[in-house]
Amino acid sequence: MIVFSPRWILGLVFAFIFMASALAAEDNKTVFPAIESETGRLTIYSTTDLAAMKPLIEDFQKSSPGIAIDYLEYLTNELNSLASEACRKGEPLGDLLLSSSVDQLLKLANDGCAASHTSPETARVAGWANWRDEVFGFTYEPAVFVYNSRLVPPAEVPRTHVELADLLRERLDYYRGRVGTYDIRLSGIGYLLAFNDARQTNTVFGRLLESMARASAVARCCTGEIIEEVAKGNLYIGYNMLGSYAYEAALRHPHLRIVVPRDYTLVLSRGALIPRGAKEADLGALFLDYLLSERGQSVARSSAFYFTETGGLPPDVDGPQNLKESGIAQPIRIGPALLAVQDRAQRQRFIEDWSQSLIELNSPAWTRE
Repeated sequence: MIVFSPRWILGLVFAFIFMASALAAEDNKTVFPAIESETGRLTIYSTTDLAAMKPLIEDFQKSSPGIAIDYLEYLTNELNSLASEACRKGEPLGDLLLSSSVDQLLKLANDGCAASHTSPETARVAGWANWRDEVFGFTYEPAVFVYNSRLVPPAEVPRTHVELADLLRERLDYYRGRVGTYDIRLSGIGYLLAFNDARQTNTVFGRLLESMARASAVARCCTGEIIEEVAKGNLYIGYNMLGSYAYEAALRHPHLRIVVPRDYTLVLSRGALIPRGAKEADLGALFLDYLLSERGQSVARSSAFYFTETGGLPPDVDGPQNLKESGIAQPIRIGPALLAVQDRAQRQRFIEDWSQSLIELNSPAWTRE
């Protein structure tokens, strides 16, 4: 009879755990080989769906044909945990971090986990989208309402937060279990948007939260999952959806409609950060400059994120002709105020209050963003 020592068994267990982690990382990774002979390899850790970033990556490689790119996708909270732990150990996570949860990137920078970068392209960034030349916003994305035009009558389409709250009260039976929003316990971007909703006006936010609770709103972890459920008709309305994902889905589903709320519209800018000590920090900076450049922004407008600060709304989006000029746009500034969003005690209180208000919410399965 063969007898295995406890130490040998423990070593085997750790080996299996390591292999499982490695396989999980590979599942998240997409490789973009260099167009010509490889001269460098850039590793990007991101929370942005591959479909949105692919056109940008492929266009970047046309101007930098020797650069291969490894693109790894994670959930917002998951990426933040990995980056924080890597920083603590002095082992940078890749060469560039991209996240819609800019509050998490800001905290990483504030904890000394980011490298500073300046260039003619970073000088073009709006003041509200640049934090100490360490965290840069590279998109302009409104938080919108999405609805299924086959199921929401034209007369009932809400165009403000108050109208949405009133609709759910007045048509409770019809919309019960048919409105989707983020589960902020699991979604970093959902928490960021909800926190800033409350900052706009506690009265309206509380009223909407109560209406959603009465209507047994369905909680999910990401924009994409909620939007697809609206497109299928399982949900009728999606609240606080990222405009870029919503518009891309509307191109595929003509019955999916987008409303930019008229009372106020939160605007998110996805953030980019070069980790301190990144092995290929120069390549991370090169790709960051591309994202901020006129060329990169042009590709983003046409193929990836669709909305811009100075341009009009994309076709068939229900809203003011120009978000910035209308005065309703409320950009989430990448600055010190976001550190309060990540304050542990405040975050816990906010999530607990939200959870108590929406006791009917379902727990979602994992998903991207």
